[in-house]
Amino acid sequence: MDRIGLVCRSFLEDGDISQRGLAEVLQVSLGSVNKLVAECADRGLLEACADSGDGSSEKGAGRGKSRYRLTEAGLSYLEPYRMDGAVIFAAGFGSRFVPLTFEQPKGLVEVLGERMIEREICQLHEAGITDITIVVGYLKEKFEYLIDKYDVKLLYNPEYLTKNNLSTYWHARELFRGRNMYLLVSDNWIRDNIFHRYECGSWYSSVFMEGPTSEWCLDINKKGRITDVRVGGHDAWVMYGPACMLRDFTEAFLPMAEADYLAPGTEQNYWEQTLVHHIGELSIDANCQPADRVYEFENLEELRNFDPRYRNHSDNRAMQLVAEVFGIKESEISNIRCLKAGMTNQSFLFEVAGKHYICRVPGQGTEKLINRRQEHAVYAAVAPLRITEKVIYFNEETGYKISEYYEGARNADFSDPAGPEVHACMDILQKLHRSGITVDHPFDIAERIDFYESLCSHMQQNLFEDYDRVRGMMDELLSALKKKTERPKVLAHIDAVCDNFLILPHQAEAGARDIRLIDWEYAGMADPLLDIAMSSIYAYYDEEQTDKLLCTYLQRKPSAEETAVTYAYAALGGFLWALWAVFKSMAGIEFGDYTIKMYRYAKGYYRRIKGDAELKEALG
Repeated sequence: MDRIGLVCRSFLEDGDISQRGLAEVLQVSLGSVNKLVAECADRGLLEACADSGDGSSEKGAGRGKSRYRLTEAGLSYLEPYRMDGAVIFAAGFGSRFVPLTFEQPKGLVEVLGERMIEREICQLHEAGITDITIVVGYLKEKFEYLIDKYDVKLLYNPEYLTKNNLSTYWHARELFRGRNMYLLVSDNWIRDNIFHRYECGSWYSSVFMEGPTSEWCLDINKKGRITDVRVGGHDAWVMYGPACMLRDFTEAFLPMAEADYLAPGTEQNYWEQTLVHHIGELSIDANCQPADRVYEFENLEELRNFDPRYRNHSDNRAMQLVAEVFGIKESEISNIRCLKAGMTNQSFLFEVAGKHYICRVPGQGTEKLINRRQEHAVYAAVAPLRITEKVIYFNEETGYKISEYYEGARNADFSDPAGPEVHACMDILQKLHRSGITVDHPFDIAERIDFYESLCSHMQQNLFEDYDRVRGMMDELLSALKKKTERPKVLAHIDAVCDNFLILPHQAEAGARDIRLIDWEYAGMADPLLDIAMSSIYAYYDEEQTDKLLCTYLQRKPSAEETAVTYAYAALGGFLWALWAVFKSMAGIEFGDYTIKMYRYAKGYYRRIKGDAELKEALG
């Protein structure tokens, strides 16, 4: 930090500041303050003025003492330190703050009656910082009102789902180039304003953590410069809160951040990891904050401890539902954490009376894709098989579901389609398919393709240049399958993929009783080989692996017809889920290269059938 600049800023902001107050601001001794003030006066940055305390204006009169005020030269000295604006990172999901973030971004959560991001904006405005850009991603539309309310700008990070905040910095990099800028995150709550119109050095906010901590701990020299950073420590100053980046810092940092962003394997990097890696080459200070000034709430339970309103009144539908179902107060719901977000729904884990449960929250646009009454009917029909998760609550109208959580369970490993674990999962499907259980609704893949196509028809030409030709291929396969009237129709899961098979931990070897098949949203009457095809393409199997999976399911070598039918369903399934992913993208939900891979399956398996005379004949 430029201490001369800090002295000038202090007299600008508080012309009546005492030497002791100045010593606290600069974190130096009174003797050092005297020298700094004298140097500023000698350089013409400060000028003495009289303050007698009895109305006299003469220097030294009565009980007066020497005072100083900032000169025009002092103001000019500060000009290079004038802050140009601020960027607030608000693109991420906030997985540790579920279920509140299922409904709104974390930065819009209220703390003591005020939304966190609005508090930050107001503090910036108080410091004269009005050029503010918010980088958005998850539920980006929720931030739109801030444009009118505070005259902020929004910048979209299209990679928010697949990359960490280094990508957010990269997409906002031009806002920092050649400028003095603050960098904030939307989910910090800052009690007292720490922002200024002028900043006399680059810094990262720091707080002192007593005892063991997993935060990024700092080594700080006598001048306040950060000299090293390590993850985890004990009784340490840690990186916590906003940062200030002056143009000289950014000039050095930007090429480093760009190089990291473009390097392979850095998709999940924080921008701070670049800072840490190059800390010896950069000049940045620790802005050490007093206790209880800067907060970052890691989860709902931490917020409950800070803001009592959240103990029993979170205003969140999922929390209210759980409390109602179990007949308890919200404060009795504990150990809340996000589970891996599904492709259709979101879920969170919670504990009530020492037992763990999962609450499913339907994803955006799901109401157009899933018939919850049919799903509920399937759960009721297959209950005697005891192969599903134990459902505590199911709402046919909203799709909310609460089920028991199996501690220590894991998803099935489909790496080997002929391995014992896949054998056990295929046995579950055989048990289902041979059960004789029926429901009143089918899963008609032709109807589903038409339906998804209608939802995203205006995007077809933009996404797939050869869509019409590939759609013609799929029509050929559908026509051939329609003629296979002798093919069986059984209750099929449709989404019998590795992520939906849970391997329970209570026995050493996986058997039928050790596995649960969950998430029956798409289940209906269909050809049993449709389940095999869906399992295959979700596991990203090639044709050889698909052949092995089919043998594992049948426990014998398949006929040419069974292979051809499975390939046809794999092609149609790939086409179906490609359209499904397009529709989800219209709701702002992206799945990386999943769309491309599914579309490739559609074309690849069609060509495989047409290129093999035996398969072509078997399919008819």
